[in-house]
Amino acid sequence: MPELPEVEVICRGIRPLVTGRTVKNIWSSGMKLRATVPVDKLKDTLSGDTIINVTRRAKYLLLHFRSSTLLILHFGMTGNLGIFDPGKPPGKKKHDHLGLLFDDNTELRFNDTRRFGSIHLFHEKTIEDLENSFFKTTGPEPFSTEFSPQYLYTLARSRKMPVKSFIMANCVVAGIGNIYANESLFMAGIHPASEIGALSLDQWKLLREELRSVLKHAIHCGGSTISDFVNAGQKSGYFQVNFKVYGRAEKKCFRCGNQIKKMTIGGRASFYCPACQNPVSMKSISTLSPFLKNKRPADNIT
Repeated sequence: MPELPEVEVICRGIRPLVTGRTVKNIWSSGMKLRATVPVDKLKDTLSGDTIINVTRRAKYLLLHFRSSTLLILHFGMTGNLGIFDPGKPPGKKKHDHLGLLFDDNTELRFNDTRRFGSIHLFHEKTIEDLENSFFKTTGPEPFSTEFSPQYLYTLARSRKMPVKSFIMANCVVAGIGNIYANESLFMAGIHPASEIGALSLDQWKLLREELRSVLKHAIHCGGSTISDFVNAGQKSGYFQVNFKVYGRAEKKCFRCGNQIKKMTIGGRASFYCPACQNPVSMKSISTLSPFLKNKRPADNIT
């Protein structure tokens, strides 16, 4: 499933190519995604309208139109977007389900093999309106000021939920999926099954910073390609070559040489090093400091 970095990569790739473009025509495969695609409504509302911005919220991509219409896309398990040159016929790929033809004859296509994605249309809605409705149960963005160590510490206090399930809860923080939860917890030296109420404020501070660092690094690498993720230019991401624990069960830990272990938490595969991520005696900030020297590319998130 495309996680926050993959959606951010698509967002950045699509934005300069579609901003300022006017929709000439819209087509659909006619096949149902997670919900029926409102193709007639899309044609009536978006034909002749111009895209003025492209943004991301959690794992959703938002196309902003001059008329204050918002087209919101969720990629489900296998969805992605691509821009195609003039002359390439609509629906060229088997699993293309929606196309927007622009005034320069380029075409934006939504492709989704398993059809778990979704398409939502909101007319004359502001971002503030959506935050109080569509995104009402979505937590803060991981790069926002609201996502602070104190916020996490206060929310987690006296609770016994596993920390991995906690940071993957969309109501706690937006867009953290399984891959980046595993990687961030390893970098912070925190066992994925640790009870959130037992973590100190300093540990939440460290985990918050590692979440941000891992996500920034993944965005810089173009996301992770586990199965068939490709970006707006139809190229694969390569963050997977940097995985420290995800998918590495029984392989040696890069830090200590012990074997990476796998367990299931909340129905999801969880990977950890039993030596570096001890659930009983957590690593202190001073102990972990040598592991924080690996600088990752700075990347402004908007």
